[in-house]
Amino acid sequence: IYFYNALYAEISLALGTGARRLHVSAAFSAKAKVAMSRFEPSTSINYGKMHENINIVRRRLGRPLTLSEKIVYGHLDDPAGQEIGRGRTYLRLRPDRVAMQDATAQMAMLQFISSGLPKVAVPSTIHCDHLIEAQIGGVKDLQRAKEVNEEVYNFLATAGAKYGVGFWKPGSGIIHQIILENYAYPGVMLIGTDSHTPNGGGLGAICIGVGGADAVDVMAGIPWELKCPNVIGVRLTGALSGWTSPKDVILKVAGILTVKGGTGAIVEYHGPGVESISCTGMATICNMGAEIGATTSVFPYNHRMKTYLDKTGRGEIASLADQFQDDLVPDKGCEYDQLIEINLSELKPHINGPFTPDLAHPVSDIGAVAKKSGWPLEVKVGLIGSCTNSSYEDMGRAASLAKQALDKGLKCKAQFTVTPGSEQIRATIERDGYTKILSDVGGVVLANACGPCIGQWDRKDVKKGEKNTIVTSYNRNFTARNDANPATHAFVTSPEIVTAMAIAGTLDFNPETDYLTAPNGEKFKLEPPTGDELPSRDFDPGQDTYQHPPSEGRSVKVDVSPSSNRLQLLEPFDKWHGKDLENMRVLIKVKGKCTTDHISAAGPWLKFRGHLDNISNNLLIGAVNIENNAVNKVKNQLTGEYGGVPDVARHYKVKSWVVVGDENYGEGSSREHAALEPRHLGGRAIIVKSFARIHETNLKKQGLLPLTFADPKDYDKIRPDDKISITGLKSFAPGKPLTAVIKHSDGSQDSISLNHTFNETQIEWFQAGSALNRMKELQ
Repeated sequence: IYFYNALYAEISLALGTGARRLHVSAAFSAKAKVAMSRFEPSTSINYGKMHENINIVRRRLGRPLTLSEKIVYGHLDDPAGQEIGRGRTYLRLRPDRVAMQDATAQMAMLQFISSGLPKVAVPSTIHCDHLIEAQIGGVKDLQRAKEVNEEVYNFLATAGAKYGVGFWKPGSGIIHQIILENYAYPGVMLIGTDSHTPNGGGLGAICIGVGGADAVDVMAGIPWELKCPNVIGVRLTGALSGWTSPKDVILKVAGILTVKGGTGAIVEYHGPGVESISCTGMATICNMGAEIGATTSVFPYNHRMKTYLDKTGRGEIASLADQFQDDLVPDKGCEYDQLIEINLSELKPHINGPFTPDLAHPVSDIGAVAKKSGWPLEVKVGLIGSCTNSSYEDMGRAASLAKQALDKGLKCKAQFTVTPGSEQIRATIERDGYTKILSDVGGVVLANACGPCIGQWDRKDVKKGEKNTIVTSYNRNFTARNDANPATHAFVTSPEIVTAMAIAGTLDFNPETDYLTAPNGEKFKLEPPTGDELPSRDFDPGQDTYQHPPSEGRSVKVDVSPSSNRLQLLEPFDKWHGKDLENMRVLIKVKGKCTTDHISAAGPWLKFRGHLDNISNNLLIGAVNIENNAVNKVKNQLTGEYGGVPDVARHYKVKSWVVVGDENYGEGSSREHAALEPRHLGGRAIIVKSFARIHETNLKKQGLLPLTFADPKDYDKIRPDDKISITGLKSFAPGKPLTAVIKHSDGSQDSISLNHTFNETQIEWFQAGSALNRMKELQ
């Protein structure tokens, strides 16, 4: 990967009135020539065009711009004519590239195939990281995944080759780490079909998580729509030191903003404290910004990013960024919609959870809180790695603690797993001795993949329903997320704290003050962790795991067997019939938190991500039914019997139905299936108090009506046995509320107002039956 100069043998730089080309001498090794195949030789970093767009918008608005505004507005399709209003207008944007992980890429590529287009219009890649289950260890788990998922991997590889999409094979690493090492750079706009795509903000990029249908728009060359984000500023002062890590910044911010406090906004970090954070540390902070609902997060370009670009073979990009540095930092005097200030010198190590990533605690307090709350103190498993914390620096700091324990004769009391973020990280930490140290202390090194972070964990040490505690360096800890056990109390923290707690074996261990006991009876404290930001030698790229698409892919055959239970070609959804939606059943009235994990579970269901009918059998099986506080048990109003949510949905399908939900409905993943499944099984509207951003857009893309109560108290008026009609659809217009007529079984009825955020284009999606249907109409 550090042979990036092979890619940029010719980088064009548009400078307003003309173009200048940088020529890099090319006497490359065999490895460099292999690495060169991973990238698009025609890639242009067009800072000149972005600079021009920024100046147009700045003149129009007559005010200083934040960094995120510069990058976003710098990618406007029509900077001179686009209406711009934070939190109000929809922007039409031209992202630079698309990235897809294998679980979501299946449906994205199936939709792209349905579009009838011959080739993607922007550089795009597929990354195989989600379908590898953690069981024994990296090598054996990877081999098993290749065998179990052969059909899916073959589909993605051949589809990539046919339509011009790069293919990162299983074992390459986690999508976000690969993007940071290869594709992110200051000022780029990238969209990815995973909610943690904002990881790239650590390199000064605007990287946004989306659903597969959004990715199809960009791959098709259609301007991509995004509601103009508000901007939350986080001003950092002081400097990180000791046990405090970059992870603690976002754990603190999550505690302040909660899981929905960043909705509709970009979080922009700035201030003198930024200089004390490594590039990969900034990526950690941006990555977990998904847990506060933020559109994305970003840091300003600085010397830490320049060093990382140099070390990963992209010095030429850093040189270009230096020339346009003013466009890659916020304007002096720019204003934020909300401002948070954090003194890093005073920030303490944090640990968040259980069951939600915004329940923030200083590590010094967690023991007392756990005892008071009845949370298990024994740490059963400590897990480090994931897309959030698997950098060279993270692994080095964890290894420094493991080495201290080993020197005193101690190993981990808890089980301990290590997930490298990429093949490059795996190879480099193995070469530099970190892997041996982490293994010697009791760690099991897993495959370069998502694994337990997304529920791909064949856990054997506890039974389902058994109350227990795990600590992870992951980003998300919803109920049953990691191991499918609703009784597992999962906490998220830094790799350093995870390692310390795995060694101690208990949640109430505070490494800043507490002592460990060596086998000889000696009591000792762990010294604060240390670790190099980047390897002193170059990164070891490891095995070549990238397949570049051929220049001409028309002859490539993409097979989808009609009898497959893993893959299924898509049929178009039906168009709107031109009338109001009348007398729809309430499939389920959801009580409390309903994330995309509740709507479309992951774990064992990942294998059906390319087969819409099969995966629809997990629809809302994790949601709590307010009628009986039960999970996956709703009353079929046509038969009077209780059944699973997907079964009842299929029974209602001909008549159509609605879902009623609570706050921040669809929080979490970019999981497009959470919108495809209700549409496939006959859903027409989702009526809730509020939506998470990505899920609301996904629902619109599939022709559903995501609606919110004008008065949140109206949630209480809906009963499980009601029939609901949505009226006003013949005059459906932006900003004009719709009406729900609620017919109760006792003969009474209520009429309530429902708000929506549809614009004119999105209304056309609804009328056509889906955004994909509308795309075909316009061809």
